[in-house]
Amino acid sequence: MTMTSTTTPATPVVPAGGRLRPLGLDEVRITDGFWAQRQRVNGTATLAHIEHRLESEGWIGNFDRAADGTLPEGRRGREFSDSEIYKYLEAAAWEIGRTGEDALETRFRAVVDRVARAQEPDGYLSTRFGRPGQEPRWSHLEWGHELYCLGHLFQAAVARYRTRPDADDGLIQVARRAADLVCEVFGEGGNESICGHAEVEVGLAELGRALDEPRYTRQAQLFIERHGKHSLADIEFGRSYFQDDIPVRDATILRGHAVRANYLSAGAADVAVDTGDTELLAALQVQWQNTIARRTYITGGQGSHHQDEAFGEDWELPPDRAYSETCAGIGSIMFAWRLLLADGDPQYADLIERTLYNVVATSPNDDGRAFYYANTLHQRVPGTPAEPDETSPRASSSLRAPWFEVSCCPPNVARTLASLDAYVATADEFGVQVHQYASATIRTTLEDGRAVAFDMSTHYPEDGVVRISIVDDAPGEWTLGLRVPAWAHGASVRVTSAGETDTRDAAPGRFDVTRAFRAGDVVELHLPVTPRITWPDPRIDAIRGCVAVERGPEVLALESTDLAPLGVDDVGQIVIVPSAPPSDANGQVSATLRVRTSPSTEWPYGDADASTAGADIPIPLVPYHSWANRGPSTMRVWIPTSQPGARTIES
Repeated sequence: MTMTSTTTPATPVVPAGGRLRPLGLDEVRITDGFWAQRQRVNGTATLAHIEHRLESEGWIGNFDRAADGTLPEGRRGREFSDSEIYKYLEAAAWEIGRTGEDALETRFRAVVDRVARAQEPDGYLSTRFGRPGQEPRWSHLEWGHELYCLGHLFQAAVARYRTRPDADDGLIQVARRAADLVCEVFGEGGNESICGHAEVEVGLAELGRALDEPRYTRQAQLFIERHGKHSLADIEFGRSYFQDDIPVRDATILRGHAVRANYLSAGAADVAVDTGDTELLAALQVQWQNTIARRTYITGGQGSHHQDEAFGEDWELPPDRAYSETCAGIGSIMFAWRLLLADGDPQYADLIERTLYNVVATSPNDDGRAFYYANTLHQRVPGTPAEPDETSPRASSSLRAPWFEVSCCPPNVARTLASLDAYVATADEFGVQVHQYASATIRTTLEDGRAVAFDMSTHYPEDGVVRISIVDDAPGEWTLGLRVPAWAHGASVRVTSAGETDTRDAAPGRFDVTRAFRAGDVVELHLPVTPRITWPDPRIDAIRGCVAVERGPEVLALESTDLAPLGVDDVGQIVIVPSAPPSDANGQVSATLRVRTSPSTEWPYGDADASTAGADIPIPLVPYHSWANRGPSTMRVWIPTSQPGARTIES
């Protein structure tokens, strides 16, 4: 069944069709709890921090120099630094739409004005190429990122259009002129190449939807069809790095640079849905399934290669070498969300939840002014705190850093958090589906014109009870769909109406409650968030003989900060006793651990086996997203067991 919408919600993705219709910031509002707190920090601290660093690094100033005709002298930042300004503008647009913040609106308009002044008469916009003394336009498509930057400009314009369609700041016009130029230069019969970093595809597709301009959708389709035709030069990492090795529809798994792969897949999903290309959509579904099954970390992170920020081969998921770039996690959410809207399968929302809690939430520190770019699952040496005013040269910094020479992740996190309300719920012709759990208000109109209004309250993920209270009567029956996560065996749903209560078991997947709801009805979802031990697939060599501990959607980690009772200060000296279930006392999860002793030898190989000593002691674990918030530490997610090899296959 295809769901269509009669109005355009304020949301990043509005497909022309599909199983589910997204609900926007004008229909869903997160009000309290885990994600509301992170949105507050994002709006009050992170956005200002990003703007300050864009200014102090001179990246916004590049647009002033372009407008004044003084480039290339004095240009600052990498070839793709323009994109960070556009991502900041997108984040600010969503935040303004969410809160109506006047001061941010003023700052937003000031930055847009500086960007607009730098645009050339024919629509070209780049501070790195095309002017006297610079390389010619479109001359370095493998690494130049011109189209990539414009893709982020288009997404910023979409955010502005969907939240403030009557704004007179000029951003939408800037994006339209640039998109028209892209269609002219790269359209049929023109330059038949692609950008080395996918992003323009998803930007064009969504801009085409927002402005009802089919030329943009067609251009996105052309770019996607050109992948795999070897239009880019071969490089040391191979053409798979650009996803230019084989056509998109012929691939069976994501490969190459993890951010590029996810951005391309998100754009391909947009095109497949809007053009009715069921073959392409089916191929993308297979690629997603295989990637999740073989090339994704327990956190939802993706990318195990540092040198090329790329996916490894199947089962190549070493925790201590996990790159797991924050931007790749966000790209994965973008891809999974589009597949969820297309076919409604809750497995996509499961991955989104896992990635939100264990990648997106991990990146920023508590005050929202320092970030992880890469997200290791095993820190062998305590990190070195970053100076607050310095720029880190390394993406894989050992602790969160305030800024990077390549700072794609901070504004990417900001735009995700600012638009997060739009990923909570959807609607179809039968009712409303809740995919992510947070205290929130939901007010929408079904396809037949009936208004649906309910409030959601929860302390999730600390507590597994999600309470949905119906606010208004809606004539006739409608269906409330609740996602039951794959880990939530033993979940139940309780419906209370007119003093009567009905409780039913809820298996993982989607649980539907269909009835003529009345004001005051309450639906409670009870999810078992008891901590659990998770064993890896034995084909993942790097973690064979180890286990992880999870609680609800959160992956937990062991930090050296908590090891004093065992008399050691390094997580490398610890094993877990898997036969002792982890405990949960007032929200603090503990696992039974003991010290591992190993003989000191001149050669680290031989017959001797490591042994353990001392008592078994319960030691606290922390949510992975909060690790290193107490200072430098060693850390690991996968903990060796006291009985290596005791388990060989997932049950």
